[in-house]
Amino acid sequence: MPLNEGPRRSRDRRLSVNPFIGPANPVGDMAEAPPTHRLPDGPMAPLTAHQLVRDELMLDGNARLNLATFVTTWMEPEAGVLMAECRDKNMIDKDEYPRTAELERRCVAMLADLWHAPDPARAVGCSTTGSSEACMLAGMALKRRWAKRNADRYPGARPNLVMGVNVQVCWEKFCTFWEVEARTVPMEGERFHLDPQAAAELCDENTIGVVGILGSTFDGSYEPIAELCAALDALRERTGLDIPVHVDGASGAMVAPFLDEDLVWDFRLPRVASINTSGHKYGLVYPGVGWALWRDAEALPEELVFRVNYLGGDMPTFALNFSRPGAQVVAQYYTFLRLGRDGFRAVQQAARDVATELAGRVAALGDFRLLTRGDQLPVFAFTTAPEVTAYDVFDVSRRLRERGWLVPAYTFPRDREDLSVLRVVCRNGFSSDLAELLAQDLERLLPELRRQPHPFTRDKGAATGFHH
Repeated sequence: MPLNEGPRRSRDRRLSVNPFIGPANPVGDMAEAPPTHRLPDGPMAPLTAHQLVRDELMLDGNARLNLATFVTTWMEPEAGVLMAECRDKNMIDKDEYPRTAELERRCVAMLADLWHAPDPARAVGCSTTGSSEACMLAGMALKRRWAKRNADRYPGARPNLVMGVNVQVCWEKFCTFWEVEARTVPMEGERFHLDPQAAAELCDENTIGVVGILGSTFDGSYEPIAELCAALDALRERTGLDIPVHVDGASGAMVAPFLDEDLVWDFRLPRVASINTSGHKYGLVYPGVGWALWRDAEALPEELVFRVNYLGGDMPTFALNFSRPGAQVVAQYYTFLRLGRDGFRAVQQAARDVATELAGRVAALGDFRLLTRGDQLPVFAFTTAPEVTAYDVFDVSRRLRERGWLVPAYTFPRDREDLSVLRVVCRNGFSSDLAELLAQDLERLLPELRRQPHPFTRDKGAATGFHH
């Protein structure tokens, strides 16, 4: 056999070792406790760091039992594998990751077709980190279009945006960040969302648009988008004001196309200029991914689109964020491919069935009054019946938490602050079996709650752990 001679200068050569590989200090790891609010002085073994973090996370609530969140808490293992394989890809590097960029383009085209864009090939859209960013982008486009139409008056005139008081907080942020007056339609009586005629009456020459919510987070109800557009059509006939509509379909835009096909709310209405949705809600993808679409290029001012020479490619981009992983976009395309229209219809119908059946069980207990029944979004809200005085919704929420259920209790906004409710969000993964367990636990708690001398919640503001 051949003889191998060692290198002549072996003492000068060293192996390169990645600091992440292997135990750092087996002896020190057994005795040293790392600080919690400053960087440790030295490294520790990966298994030690993993166990320390995992032990803390054990105290979090169980995401599958979190009935407060709209966010997806379960995906198939195959989707998880794809996301793991793509988490190191930066979505912004479209020249470096052209196939990931192509999957994003396909998702936009699929949504444009789903939402009845006049010409899906001409619809403009992009992925975002979630609906909040998508709403910001849509609001920016509305403001810029208004400013161009009113160049002789702006920036002297102050723009305004009309919406229901039930909007998600991202719209309040938009108005604050971009110096737009927020004009809100209040709730009234048993109407818990925007009234079309009241919205039209708030519009004037400085209105950049009206926001309609397809699926209010307060109670799961759809706002009447077609009626809103009709009211604005009538306003144009009377005054000449031509006010565009943005549909915040964070949840409903991925429910209504499959379960309410005859409901006209999308680009079939000429006044609808843009739509957003959350891929990580009823789009069935882990957080965070959202989508913003405009009916055509005219609806998105070109000057808002940045064309960046990045890594050798000319890249158009419209976003508040720059670097973010491609994993969620890939997972969205996987979900579209995996389910198709029939699959989405089956999944969303199952969620709605669970919601309506569970709402019926809650109503049958006799202690509660339903505000909604889960027959629009798979979401329902309920409050205590007028004759119930021993406990309130905050007591119910607190007691359910003892059983592991996270059911938010909160007070409605201005003009209905007298109303406090519980809300249940039924998502894919919250099965009829889990709903049965929740109903049983709620029924089991009632005898104790009825024996209370009075509600134990003194500060309802502090008790509201859920914020819109």
